[in-house]
Amino acid sequence: MDFTFSEEQQAALEAAKAVFAGVPPDGVPSPALTPGAVAEDFDRALWAKLADADLLSLLLAPEYGGSGLDPIALCLVLRESAKVLARVPLLESCAAAYAVQAHGGEELKQAVLPAVARGETVLTVAANGRTGHDGAELAVTARPDGDDWVLDGAQTGVPWAYEADFTVVPATAADGRTVLALVSRARPGSALAEQFSTSGERLGELRLDSVRVGARDVITADGAWDFLRDLLATGTCALALGLGTGVLGMTSEYTSKREQFGFPVATFQAVAMQAADRYIDLRAMEVTLWQAAWRLSSPERAGAGSGGPLPASGDVAVAKIWAADGVRRVVQTAQHLHGGFGADTDYPLHRYHAWAKHLELSLGPAAAHEEALGDLLAAHALT
Repeated sequence: MDFTFSEEQQAALEAAKAVFAGVPPDGVPSPALTPGAVAEDFDRALWAKLADADLLSLLLAPEYGGSGLDPIALCLVLRESAKVLARVPLLESCAAAYAVQAHGGEELKQAVLPAVARGETVLTVAANGRTGHDGAELAVTARPDGDDWVLDGAQTGVPWAYEADFTVVPATAADGRTVLALVSRARPGSALAEQFSTSGERLGELRLDSVRVGARDVITADGAWDFLRDLLATGTCALALGLGTGVLGMTSEYTSKREQFGFPVATFQAVAMQAADRYIDLRAMEVTLWQAAWRLSSPERAGAGSGGPLPASGDVAVAKIWAADGVRRVVQTAQHLHGGFGADTDYPLHRYHAWAKHLELSLGPAAAHEEALGDLLAAHALT
């Protein structure tokens, strides 16, 4: 494997750094950690800048207005976005669009992807409820009815549910396969109930009662949901890495200036050792992230032949384990080393802590991915 970034990937990274430069954490002045305290809409001005910089279309082919890059490029941009806690549905919209491009019909692609590339259409994914991992049945069912599909069920914790134009909903068909349905916000029979994340961000419980979706807007290809779920998890790892990197930088700056007994506290052995441990966490998060993204960026690397390596889901599970545990340890150490100053709501560290907890649990905590990895290893041993 070669983790050297290509010129195109480096260009995407530089463009992201330019867009996110000077963006305040959360895009709002230090909201309290209470439901509804965060602005209801995402940062539309920042979204427009991302569109102008062609960062919303990284994964799309040129015929849909995109750059034709890969998940590695997206993860580079996501890492930068998390350093400033950018309040935009960048991961969800890009990942959903990539799934549509890879597995959707041409009519659906033409109808959705160019508008996504321009930032005019926003996508999200209902992936935080029961997600059909390892063959488990999903919380939403789908059945064909004439030229349509009919959806019933509910998905919880949907990010940007109130702002996205379409939600990609994984559903179990009668034959056991998983399909992906694009459900518009105003679709008859669909409803949203407010939920809130640990950061105070508004989520939505999506309830579907005999919702009819045209066949054009349903993706039935094998493996579509598995790949989308892995891409979302890998992107979450990139967000965790960016957040942790930003927090460790804040901690280094603070402990270098804060003095006790006439010396900066960063020079104390106990402080230096804790910071070093968190640096190691970040490096482990980084290498496992790029391994997962590298596997997802090429079809021949993602699969596993008889006697070959684990499927890409194995590397994704390892990356999410490190991301979940690592980002938690980084923010906890940062709070400890900041002392009482870390709890001051005029200082942004409390926002990073809240976001870190959300990322730790998104798409499953470390324990869930350890279990999934164990199942993959057991299944691989039998082949």
